[in-house]
Formats: sequence, structure tokens, C-alpha cells
Amino acid sequence: MYQVTINQHKYEVNKKGDTYSVNDKVIDWDIISIGDKKYHIIYNNQSYNAELIDISIDKKEVTLKINNEVFNIGVKDKFDQLLEKLGMTDLSLSKINEIKAPMPGLILSINIKEGDEVKKGDSIMILEAMKMENVLKSPGEGIVKSIVVKQGDSVEKNAILVQF
Repeated sequence: MYQVTINQHKYEVNKKGDTYSVNDKVIDWDIISIGDKKYHIIYNNQSYNAELIDISIDKKEVTLKINNEVFNIGVKDKFDQLLEKLGMTDLSLSKINEIKAPMPGLILSINIKEGDEVKKGDSIMILEAMKMENVLKSPGEGIVKSIVVKQGDSVEKNAILVQF
């Protein structure tokens, strides 16, 4: 089950095989691809041209142009809905306080310095563990307050590496 939001209106969408239902009403439509990210849809004896403009996996949003009208569509699966119910939304956008070593290893290189602003996914440092190089990436946004380790240091699992 998916919760789909279109222009502040929420819909419950279910899929069984090739059949879709919206708010428990089966959708009887024909949809075919007519080009790169372009589709032709027939629904209720009406013809629609649709084009996929953008997909944001992080935001779980899709932008479609249907008959030259743009729609921003939010999509939440059952896990997103559960996280929302538990009050755990937007965790990926939250500021971080520190980064800890995910495993014991040796610090090969540090790609940041104090005062740097990091965003989610930025490469922070390289940790060698079991003869493999592991790129440690930032799990969120923040400004580097201090780097606790230096190149060549051996660290244990859960050792603090960087503070924000």
C-alpha cells in the first residue's frame, strides 16, 4: 500500500499484479510508452499524454507533466508511513553531532578539515579494515568542529572520529 499526495490531496494506492486501485476503486486504464519518459494513457475514454519530468528518490517525489499540466506527486510506502507514525521523519536531513568508526581499522586519509561544511554523502575519510579501504561518508549535514583522529591512527569500533 502506498500513500500518494497530489496537490495536498492524499490517496491510498494498492497494486496487485498488473491491477492498481485508488482508494479501493480499481483503475481500468491503458498505458503505453511512446518514447523516452513519455507515455500515452487512456482512462474513462479520454486520452492523456504524460511525461516523466523528474524523480527524487531522496524526497520520494515524482514530477509528471500530464496534458501540459505539471503535477508534483509524493509517494510513501508502508515503511515511510510507519516512520512518520513513530515521529521519525526527515532523519536524513537532520544535523549530525559526531561520526564514529563503524569497525576497527587504520585511518588512511582524512578528506575534511576543521570548519568545513559537510553535506549528506560527502566523503569524510578512508578507513582501512581487513585489508579493504572503506570510504566513510557523512550521514547528514554539519560544520566540522574537531577531527579527533589523524592519518595513521588505529581506531576501535565506535571510536569518535569527527565532531560537529
